[in-house]
Amino acid sequence: MRAWSISTRLFALQLVLIVLLTGVATIWLVANAKTDVKTSAAVKCTAIATSIAANPFVREALATSSPTTALEPYAVEMMRATETDFITIMAPDRTRFTHPNPAEIGKPFIGTIAPALAGESFTETYSGTLGPSVRAVVPVRDADGTVVGLVAVGVTVSTVSLALAGKLPFVLVATAITILSGALASWLLSRYLRRVTWGQGPEELGRMFSYYEGVLHSVREGLVLVDPGSRLVLYNDQAAELLGLDLARDRTPVAVADLDISPELRALLGGGDRAVDEVFVTWDRVLIVNQEVAVSSEPRRAPRVMGTVTTLRDHTELLQLAGELESMRTLSDALRSQTHEFANRLHTIVALIELDRGNEAIRLAATELDAGQELADQLLGSIDEPVLAALLLGKSAQARERGIDLVLDIAPNLGLMEIDSRDLVTIIGNLVDNALDASLRGADSPRVTIAVSRGDAGEISIQVADTGPGVPDETAIFRRGFTTKKGLGNEAGIGSHGVGLALVGQSVRRLGGDIRIDSTAGATFTVRIPR
Repeated sequence: MRAWSISTRLFALQLVLIVLLTGVATIWLVANAKTDVKTSAAVKCTAIATSIAANPFVREALATSSPTTALEPYAVEMMRATETDFITIMAPDRTRFTHPNPAEIGKPFIGTIAPALAGESFTETYSGTLGPSVRAVVPVRDADGTVVGLVAVGVTVSTVSLALAGKLPFVLVATAITILSGALASWLLSRYLRRVTWGQGPEELGRMFSYYEGVLHSVREGLVLVDPGSRLVLYNDQAAELLGLDLARDRTPVAVADLDISPELRALLGGGDRAVDEVFVTWDRVLIVNQEVAVSSEPRRAPRVMGTVTTLRDHTELLQLAGELESMRTLSDALRSQTHEFANRLHTIVALIELDRGNEAIRLAATELDAGQELADQLLGSIDEPVLAALLLGKSAQARERGIDLVLDIAPNLGLMEIDSRDLVTIIGNLVDNALDASLRGADSPRVTIAVSRGDAGEISIQVADTGPGVPDETAIFRRGFTTKKGLGNEAGIGSHGVGLALVGQSVRRLGGDIRIDSTAGATFTVRIPR
């Protein structure tokens, strides 16, 4: 049997509470109404008894030898006029002179009279010959103030109950209206809760929350949820690591504009736009970002925007490895090109030998051998990084193939650079690639110069200069998506333009260095990395 949903439990609980509270309120109202009716009856009886006791006719009749003869008709007429159940006029010794039942005249009055004999008016509920009644007893005084008689005026409890019954319909109607309105409000609230909770019970919601929390924190992609007000409402452990957020913060939503992240990523999260595999470069990472608009799917309700769901993938190491692979591919292409060139030269040497011109063949072979060996010896003798040496050899061959004069100026005292090879490949590889492309768009004699040296404090200086048209915007060149390659587009994406220099800036910042740009003649990038 399925457990009750939250809405059903809440409806039942509210209905029970409303009925209980209404029942208590009804009992209190009935008791209060009963007290009011008795109080009203006592006041009425006191007023009537006081007016009768103050009537001179009553005092004169009490002074006669037969008070009943004059007072009985008077009392009957007053009962009819005031709608009371009895008016008893008696002597101080309780002897009745009037009574609704003539058989009771002359008999003693049943009830309390001591306060009246002492000269005080009072009221009480007492069971007399007519049954329980609310009565008022007032003394009758002569001209000297002596109590010469008593007047008792009362209404029976049954009469009081009839008066109370006249007020009960109002109380019952108010009770019914309260129960119905409360039940309607509870039903509307339970209907709303059933819609937003999809009819789930608290135990089911608790299990779902636990499952979702487990999935949220175990997934290896960063997950960020932003509401329509551009406030960050939820993120998982991986997103906190990728964006540098506080994982231990409370669950209070925080404005995206207040996050300490890159401006481009902050604009995407706050804008609520859709994004597919966009690249964002932070100070130490390269992130692939996908963002979708979250739309509610409540039953029988029009869809409404709930915010955005953003996923973040860390491609830092992947792009670094891709850079190293590109360097190896460059070297491979250069070797393949050199193989082709050496084949042409070998054919030339063979032809010279066949033409019996051996000396020219020897000089040609020695020249080519000395040029290649000189460059290799220079790099291997100055750099203790084989990956970097291979990169520069490959770039040299690539430049020679493209007709670009590549000048290498490697300090002989460079030694071990103590920099991660992946960062070196990222920095030098991207700077040289951009310089080669830029030099072809500049002077008629394209040239790229690479200088690597060590300062007095042990810092590494890497300088890459080209004869290209220079840098149009030095402040934006390291921003993701910025490119000077015309006709190639600059949309951010894996493998697209506008990422290389952003990666260079990221690596330099991570190493604690800085970059300077000089566009006086072409473009010169100078990178300084502390020891």
